[in-house]
Amino acid sequence: MTTRTIPTEFARTRRTRGSAAMRALVRETRLDPAQFIYPLFVTHGRGVREPISSMPGQARISVDLLAAEARELRSLGIRAVLLFGIPEAKDAVGSEGYAVDGIVQQATRALKDADPELLVVGDVCLCEYTDHGHCGLLTPRGEVENDASLELLARAAVSLADAGADLIAPSDMMDGRVGAIRQALDDAGHLALPIMAYSAKYASAFYGPFREAADSTPAFGDRRGYQMDPANSREALREVAADIAEQADIVMVKPALAYLDVIRAVREATTLPVAAYNVSGEYAMVKAAAAQGWLDERAIVLETLTSIRRAGADIVITYHAKEAARWLSE
Repeated sequence: MTTRTIPTEFARTRRTRGSAAMRALVRETRLDPAQFIYPLFVTHGRGVREPISSMPGQARISVDLLAAEARELRSLGIRAVLLFGIPEAKDAVGSEGYAVDGIVQQATRALKDADPELLVVGDVCLCEYTDHGHCGLLTPRGEVENDASLELLARAAVSLADAGADLIAPSDMMDGRVGAIRQALDDAGHLALPIMAYSAKYASAFYGPFREAADSTPAFGDRRGYQMDPANSREALREVAADIAEQADIVMVKPALAYLDVIRAVREATTLPVAAYNVSGEYAMVKAAAAQGWLDERAIVLETLTSIRRAGADIVITYHAKEAARWLSE
C-alpha cells in the first residue's frame, strides 16, 4: 500500500480550520471597537434628531443630545468621534468653521463635559460652511485659492483645539495645510495636539450621501482640482510623504473599499499610524442591499471592516461603528 504524505503547509492549513476557539486563536486580523472612530453630524437647535435619508441609521443631532450619545458610545467600547457641523448660516469665507461659538466648537465642549475620556476629532475644512461649497477661498474667477485658504484653515484648527478637541483632522487637501496648522497650533500653545491628515483623499463618487448629510455639495464645478485622481496610487505616496514632512502624526486614506491597495501601499511606506475612512457611499450601499434582503448585513459589515484592517489600517472611521461593536460583543 502506498503511503500518502501531506506537505507541511497543507497540514498546517487544515489544523487551523477547526473549532471557533482554534480559529480565533490563529486569526491574523482582529476587530476591536477601540479601533473605530464614529462620525457625528451636529446641528443647531434643541431636541433635534433629523434622519439622513441616504444614510439609514444616521442623523443630524443637536448639541443637547450629545451627552446621551457619549454614554452609548462608551457602553459599546467606542472611544472616539469625528465631528461635522451644519451651520446656521454660510458665507464666502466659511466663518462658522473657525468661530468660537461655531457648531462643532459647541459640540466639542459638550462632549468633553459629558465624557472627558472620549476622544473628539475635529474635522478642519471649509466646505460645510461656505456658501459655494468648496473647501477653500475662491478667486474672483471661481478658482480655489490655496495659499489664502491656509490662514482660515489654521484658525479653524486653533478654534477647535481651544474648544477641547483631542485630534485635528484637516480634510481640505490644500497644499501645505498640515504645516500651516502645525505652526498655528504650536503658536497657540497646543504643542502636543496631534494632527490626523487626510493625506490621500480621492475625488470620489462615494461621497454623495455625506454631501446630503452635511449640505456641502459644491454650488458649481467639482473638487477634482485639489482632491486626488482615483486612477493614481503613486501620487498617494507623495501626498503622504509631504504630510509627514509637515509633521502629520497620523495619515489617512479616503475612501477605503475601492482603495485597499492604497492603504496597503501607505502602510508599507510609513511607520506612522494609518487611518482609513469607510465613507458614506460605502455605508449606503450596504444599507440599501440589506434592506432588499440581498445580503447579510452583519456578515458583510464585519468582513468589510476586517478587509480594511487587513489592508493595513490601524484606525477605521466608519458609520457602521455602533452596529459592528454590538456584533463583536456577541
